[in-house]
Amino acid sequence: MKKYWKSIEETKPGYTPEPEEIYEKKEKGAILDLLEDKVTEAKASRRDFLKLCGYSFTLASLASSCERPIEKAIPYLIKPEVSTPGKASYYASSFYDGDDFSSIIVKVRDGRPIKIEGNKLCPIGGMGTTARVQASILGLYDQASFREPIVEGQSASWDMADAIVTEKLAEIASRKGRMILLTPTIISPSQTDAINRFLQRHQACEWIQYDSVSYSGILDANERVFSRRLVPFYRFDKAELILSFGADFLGTWLMPAEFSKQFAVNRTLTDGQKTLSRLVQFESRLSITGATSDQRVQIKPSQEKSILLNIYNGVAEKLGGPVLNALPPDMDVSGYVEALLESKGKALVLSCSNDPEVQVLVNGINYLLDSYSSTIDLDQPILLKQGDDRRFFELIAEMEAGSIEALLTYQVNPVHNHPLGERIAEAIGKVPFNISLSHVPDETSVLADYICPDHHYLESWGDAEPVKGVLCLCQPVIRPLGNTRQFSESLLLWAGMDQSAHVHLKDFWEKRFFNMQNELLFSDFWNKCLQSGVFEPPQASSGRLTMNSSALLAVSVLDVFVEESLELSVYEGIALGSGRQANNPWLQELPDPIAKISWDNFVSVSPEDASDLGIATADEVLLDGTLILPAYVQPGQARGVISVAMGYGRRTGGKVAEAVGGNVVPLLVLNEGIRIYQGATSVSKTGKTHPLALSQTHHSMEGRALVRETTMSEYREDPAAGNEMHKKIQKHLVTLYEEVAFDGIHWGMAIDLNKCTGCSSCVIACQAENNIPVIGKQEVMNRRIMHWIRLDRYFSGDPSNPKVHFQPVMCQHCDNAPCENVCPVAATNHSNEGINQMAYIRCIGTKYCINNCPYKVRRFNWFAYVNNQEFDYHMNNDLGKMVLNPDVTVRERGVVEKCSFCIQRIQEAKLKAKLEDRTLDDGEVLPACAEACPSGAIVFGNLNDSESEVARRYKDPRNYFLLEELHTLPTVGYLTRVRNEKV
Repeated sequence: MKKYWKSIEETKPGYTPEPEEIYEKKEKGAILDLLEDKVTEAKASRRDFLKLCGYSFTLASLASSCERPIEKAIPYLIKPEVSTPGKASYYASSFYDGDDFSSIIVKVRDGRPIKIEGNKLCPIGGMGTTARVQASILGLYDQASFREPIVEGQSASWDMADAIVTEKLAEIASRKGRMILLTPTIISPSQTDAINRFLQRHQACEWIQYDSVSYSGILDANERVFSRRLVPFYRFDKAELILSFGADFLGTWLMPAEFSKQFAVNRTLTDGQKTLSRLVQFESRLSITGATSDQRVQIKPSQEKSILLNIYNGVAEKLGGPVLNALPPDMDVSGYVEALLESKGKALVLSCSNDPEVQVLVNGINYLLDSYSSTIDLDQPILLKQGDDRRFFELIAEMEAGSIEALLTYQVNPVHNHPLGERIAEAIGKVPFNISLSHVPDETSVLADYICPDHHYLESWGDAEPVKGVLCLCQPVIRPLGNTRQFSESLLLWAGMDQSAHVHLKDFWEKRFFNMQNELLFSDFWNKCLQSGVFEPPQASSGRLTMNSSALLAVSVLDVFVEESLELSVYEGIALGSGRQANNPWLQELPDPIAKISWDNFVSVSPEDASDLGIATADEVLLDGTLILPAYVQPGQARGVISVAMGYGRRTGGKVAEAVGGNVVPLLVLNEGIRIYQGATSVSKTGKTHPLALSQTHHSMEGRALVRETTMSEYREDPAAGNEMHKKIQKHLVTLYEEVAFDGIHWGMAIDLNKCTGCSSCVIACQAENNIPVIGKQEVMNRRIMHWIRLDRYFSGDPSNPKVHFQPVMCQHCDNAPCENVCPVAATNHSNEGINQMAYIRCIGTKYCINNCPYKVRRFNWFAYVNNQEFDYHMNNDLGKMVLNPDVTVRERGVVEKCSFCIQRIQEAKLKAKLEDRTLDDGEVLPACAEACPSGAIVFGNLNDSESEVARRYKDPRNYFLLEELHTLPTVGYLTRVRNEKV
């Protein structure tokens, strides 16, 4: 029988899990420590202990009954027409922070934005979201954000700041001094117009775009090969075969939510299709794309160019392309060449490398395979990541030389995310006039003498064009919480135009996208676009594509590293990415989907390298003699390669961001100014250890692995392949319980493991919707992480290169729920619609339900996380608490909590249907996890409706339930994972 495991320790001979009694003792010790006298068995009798408990409980009762909490509520004197207290409003908007884009719907309650969802009306980036987009709502209430202009370290008025800036810029312009406007990639047409107006007024100013994560290699390669400096739009929904070299397109690469949606199209078997796309992932570190792949090939970064050269030559020999000089192959690539030729016209090859020559090879392979007519679109390119590394590198030298007299920075932080950060900080100090227009403090903005803060994006008017021909609007959903001003409005004012961002946006759209002069007609057009959040003007084709073969012939043979050398691979993590949202506690506490570590970055080391170097998990190691980080022995890590996530090691950015992890970016190398995210490195032990907040064995179901899988060939022969146990169990189930019947609605959920990628968007969405507290690193280490939905990650096979399986687990809402029988106060009960309910006001914290739950999905509030300075995140201040959902109870200390299937959403939809005198439509009710899922892996609905999607999935031969042999009758079904392992 195939063995599944969660940690590498489980693969060692003689392994036995640490007894649960140890953790129970720790928990009991925590309770005793909270008592004033710290009563222990050695110091007090049972009688004394009960006396003290009785005294403590009496005091608690008196305190709660004699002192009412202060409730701050100001009723409307005259109710606004557009707002009904207690009723949510929804606004279409756009998320873009310089790194990621998503078209979104913002939920607003009583003037407070509290939740973000994907805008399904948008054809790009509208189906679900990423974890970072979900968490961005908390950034609106970040105490660390700038709230007013700052002039030379002192708070100032806008009049004062504008007067100084206008005078200084005019003075520099009068002597024709050079100025630089430094921004991330700007995808807003109206913002670009404001920048151009500013540049027209200040003609000595140059606009440079710099991205926190560079894609200059792709831009340069497309310019060399096709004379188009752009990032193409990839069509994973049209690809039968995908060869990806390190590109974590399901996790962090370019547009992961959009790509997850596309990828899922050819990974579903619930509609009767009998084919799957095939994904082969070549990589050194284990990413979620590699975990989802059908075949994962471990390579070192230095091998990538050689492998691509040989694949290119193999394809070119068959299809008549120019054959290049190549190194001896590191592996036999003939099978991949043959597979690509078989999939000609429906194949897709991609790489995350920032080496232009690697990307030139990728372009050559795709061109010969006719991918540019199907799976790659150059006519509708992605407009993200247009930054120019080479130009920025030149800027550093210009600032050092003193030739730049003014620097205006907006949402860029090269001091932290560029390998020459320290040198950049010194160079900025040589610029006489330095202005920051950023919204939050960071290592770069704090160097500015003048800070003119921008609005948060949820306070702003704007637009975005993430992909050519798809325009999205951004509208404010709350009045500015501080005395801030939009970036474009500041530029317009300094350009001599006293025009609000709203007026400028409307005027720009009327002139650019609406050519009629009738004001009423434009008003209708504007309101329609604002309501839907998206507009698609007609686009013209760019014509026939031709390839410049000389660019391929110029590719040089790679200089490989010394065989014994260790290589470094730097990547974006699922939670923090480049570190822009490092001050967000939701993201800091989000476990890495693979390593299950939160509150740290770490050095991933292969089991073989760990053995050779004598390194164990949590050992501190020294990288290149400069950076100290804890090690983690990672199954699936390529031998000879270590991997480290960027985005950590912030020195400025807020109380949550600072002093968490270490900054690996200074270890990157530059190739003609372009940032390269891999290279040779050295590792040595420091002799110290660093505790890691690992949650990989938290809430384990007694060591039972509950994923099921099969292969495509087996599935074609038998749709129930891999799920044979389900039929056997159903035949032998015997129970004393009466059969449970639901006359009306019976809510259920189904999760397709073929579509779940481990992106963790569901985890953050659930946290935002249900007021789940952040508990901090120490409490995570104490096994008390509070997430209502956990993402179980299982390994199987060889620890050096295992198969990986993801399984979201929340309360299973069993119809024969073991937790309900043991609660002495009936705090947990079953509704007539099949939902396992919690009455928090009744719960007295016996934890009997937790002990009796075989799925380990209940959470206990060990502390009062609200208004507690020991948990200094967002629930202990009035600003941070504005994000809380008023429809969900904020739980107190000593109360058990768990997934409720988002009962508040169910009730809201039922009341709406009742008022409209109709029945609920299928898919009308979506829990937060299902709505956030970009791949559509989670569906929810009425099991009694035979035509509902959830009922159809229950009938699928792949459907099974967790621990179904216990006959708890869960109402969460899982569809067996199917891999397309064709070689």
